[in-house]
Amino acid sequence: MATAGQEMRVPGRLVRDRTALMLALALLAGAVALLSLGTGAAGLSPLRLLSALTGGEALSARDRVVLFDIRLPRLVMGFLIGGALAVSGALMQGLFRNPLADPGITGVGAGAGLGAVLSIVLGGMLPASLAALAGPHLTAFAAFLGGWSSTLLLYRVATREGQTNVATMLLAGIALGALSGAVTGVLVYLADDKQLRDLTFWGMGSLAGATWPKIAVGAAMILPLLVLAPLLARGLNALSLGEAQALHVGLRVQRLKNLAILGTAAGAGISVALAGGIGFVGIVVPHLLRLVAGPDNRAILPAAALLGGTLLVAADMIARTIAAPAELPIGVIMALIGAPVFLWILLRQRGLAGF
Repeated sequence: MATAGQEMRVPGRLVRDRTALMLALALLAGAVALLSLGTGAAGLSPLRLLSALTGGEALSARDRVVLFDIRLPRLVMGFLIGGALAVSGALMQGLFRNPLADPGITGVGAGAGLGAVLSIVLGGMLPASLAALAGPHLTAFAAFLGGWSSTLLLYRVATREGQTNVATMLLAGIALGALSGAVTGVLVYLADDKQLRDLTFWGMGSLAGATWPKIAVGAAMILPLLVLAPLLARGLNALSLGEAQALHVGLRVQRLKNLAILGTAAGAGISVALAGGIGFVGIVVPHLLRLVAGPDNRAILPAAALLGGTLLVAADMIARTIAAPAELPIGVIMALIGAPVFLWILLRQRGLAGF
């Protein structure tokens, strides 16, 4: 296994050390960030923004409002949520030893979706005091609570005598997803026209609601995940050899499972709560990094945070501009990008398997 400062060899390609990989991704992230901040219907171009940043012509009051109150919050939230989804996907793929695993395996997506639907359709039945306490964040709070509840339920079902069976969690997640879909279908049937519009908009995902208070809440949960997840890399590398071998070399497998599952639930849960349903980031980003940097999780986990955020910010920029002044849901853009890549991954897996 390659270490920092060495080259990681992958069949058919040669990649430099992790520092070079992170530097390249950081430069890409910076370029995409500058384009995102300078792109939109308001007329603040990348060249004007770059000129202002380098001491040239100062921005007008209108441009400062556009930059600091609209575009910059979306940029920061995009990097946070994209990084959280990508790192969560990398954790799940390492834990399940399957490159097609994603955060939805933990049940967080199904539970969060059901929580959001419940809040939208039945939120009007809450007591006035409770509704006032949640305020405009009721849907986000309900989605986060639903995601965490479903994850804890799956964890309880899959854990016996202190040992978590990941196969049982996968099967239970499928069952929970079907049940959540059935309940959601009933609630959609009962919803009125306004509620249906809200459900549709939330389900397709968007960064349009990004505000600094929301970012503060998201950062409080996502930043610890992004910082601590790479500490699990060596354990996931050992787990790739199998649980028996990992136990033989002294890895505390159950502790690793607990941390990976709970970290994924926290990161993906708050992401779904703040931005709605955004798919494919957790599958596509880690897999692309494996093609470039090999299977070493010490490279994949930190790089996933950067590439995931960059991809989501780029998708948000496209969503804001492709039909300007209207805005497409970011989930639609990610599906248009992610679905072909996912299909290519499946075909590649079949080719590698000799089918």
